[in-house]
Amino acid sequence: MKLANKGLLLTLALILTACGGGAGTTAATDPIQAAQCDPADPATFTECGTVLVALTDADGDFVNYTVDVLSLELETADGRVVETLPRSTRINFTDYVDLTELVTAASVPPATYVSGTIRLDYANAKIFVEAADESKQAVVRDMDGNVLGQTELRIRLSNRERLVVMKERPALLQLDFDLAASHTIDIGPTPAEAVAEQFILAEVAPVDEKDIRVRGPLVSVAEDAMTYTVAIRPFHDRLGDFGRVNVHVTGDTEFEVNEDLFMGIEGLRALNAAGPGTPTVAAGTLNVAAREFTADIVLAGSSVPGIDRDAVVGNVIKRDGNLLTVRGATIIPSDRRAYFHDDVVVEIGPDTKVFRDGHRRSDLSVDSISIGQRVTIRGSQPAPTTDATAPQVLFDATQGAVRMHLTHLTGIVNTVMPGQTDITLHGINRRRVSIFDFTGTGTSSDMDADPDNYEVATGNLTLADFAAGKPIAAKGFPNTFGAAPPDFSGRTVIDYTDVHSALGVGWSIAGTVAPFSSIGPDGLTLDNDNADIDVRHYITQGPVLIDLTSLGSDTVIVPRATDRSAFYIKTADNLRMYSDFADFVDDLGVSLNGATTARSLHARGRYDSDTNVLTAYKIGVYLLEPQM
Repeated sequence: MKLANKGLLLTLALILTACGGGAGTTAATDPIQAAQCDPADPATFTECGTVLVALTDADGDFVNYTVDVLSLELETADGRVVETLPRSTRINFTDYVDLTELVTAASVPPATYVSGTIRLDYANAKIFVEAADESKQAVVRDMDGNVLGQTELRIRLSNRERLVVMKERPALLQLDFDLAASHTIDIGPTPAEAVAEQFILAEVAPVDEKDIRVRGPLVSVAEDAMTYTVAIRPFHDRLGDFGRVNVHVTGDTEFEVNEDLFMGIEGLRALNAAGPGTPTVAAGTLNVAAREFTADIVLAGSSVPGIDRDAVVGNVIKRDGNLLTVRGATIIPSDRRAYFHDDVVVEIGPDTKVFRDGHRRSDLSVDSISIGQRVTIRGSQPAPTTDATAPQVLFDATQGAVRMHLTHLTGIVNTVMPGQTDITLHGINRRRVSIFDFTGTGTSSDMDADPDNYEVATGNLTLADFAAGKPIAAKGFPNTFGAAPPDFSGRTVIDYTDVHSALGVGWSIAGTVAPFSSIGPDGLTLDNDNADIDVRHYITQGPVLIDLTSLGSDTVIVPRATDRSAFYIKTADNLRMYSDFADFVDDLGVSLNGATTARSLHARGRYDSDTNVLTAYKIGVYLLEPQM
């Protein structure tokens, strides 16, 4: 069986976008001359600028996608090449669907950067997809069937839109590794096969707004300024210094320092008392205009996973007394690199400490941990293994700690009533609901959570009556184990009018000369009956998969009217980026000249099934130009 990702298949490229229009044809004049900055010489740092490089990922069908990033070089207009990563780092892209990780704060010469190179290494890649409710190892191949090894990818920037670095103001570069737009998955073989024409989007002004995570050992604390400084060590790196960044805190910032809870200035003081070198990890928001990161929650010392003790991150799919089965688990040993293992059985007990994001008291017990909960568990792994296909791993947290995170649901609305919405539950944290065993969640066995009528307490959050039968997404926490109903307490509830949707359609290997029945400044109209459409022809709206070829009319794609958008056209050796939709469709109309064909299209936004209209904030088309 082939599962075609609902994404656009594009050759791997890296582009930088700003707030202006599309690519120009005239060479840009560099307004900044590279200063006397040597990134290898700290004595010249006062002459350097800073590039903040962050990484995120769009949702896809992978449960784990770990590769090594060897380097990321940038090149100035006068040909000077600067490395932004001090050493290679190992990345699991699937960790970054809901957040962005700050990778480095690189000191670089002030200049206009026009190109660069990123190098990836698949030699020790760990790739897993979901198959029949289980994870299955996969191998990544190129379009010619070759297993990927080291890949060197050229960064080509448009002539109008450069990355400008100045001493006075850090520049921002966000990389979006869109797995869904880059792979077609065949789960039939063993291992499964993922065919890649990888696509990376890099943005100076990011379209997607996500929480930012910053990791690294403490350098210093400034209580008067309500800030602290860390030496960045992204992901789960234990070595190196990827640059310095200031973390701002407020009176509402939650701290857990060495498993004690604090708020605001008291947390900052506890962090100061812990001293330089203390491991930290913070999640919060980045003010893009000011380049200022403010933490909502800070973990430090032994509260950081994998520091003093081993850790497990995943979703609780079953509970038998004090034994939790955690699936989709990342194991973070205290003495080596993190790795993926699908199932881990964790023992908890009355001495296990329990924390919850946003809960500022130490009054929780292990009873709070229920089915579906996203957790980070700190404890010990008595029999370490790195074999992700081995039998269930046992993990001891009886003297450890559990932190509960916001859990994401998707489903279809059954009924709406004041303070509650009952749904047909389809997925929890992007895993199918069929893997979850809700036994024991209710006050009695007949009150256990029922995925066909899962009860979500919404409080003052309200949905319109007409939402019945429509997709829904919710963020919150499962109710205390053994206390349902309700089954879930929703902190954020998103009805079908705002549920994220993605459209992906592909055409034959040769493409099609007429992918659209109309192209204009008001939108694109897909030809849903095009004879060249291949296995990719779907819209995903939350948990709903909509077959484009089964619809009664052609699907219309329009740009959203407010906020930043990104539109792009990819060819074999070029990628043209636009923030203005009219410029984008002008180029598209000229390019589809009867000789050039469209290979695939990918769009993200909000879909209205009643009108068959997708209002998009990202649209990309992959064109095949005739060979000269």
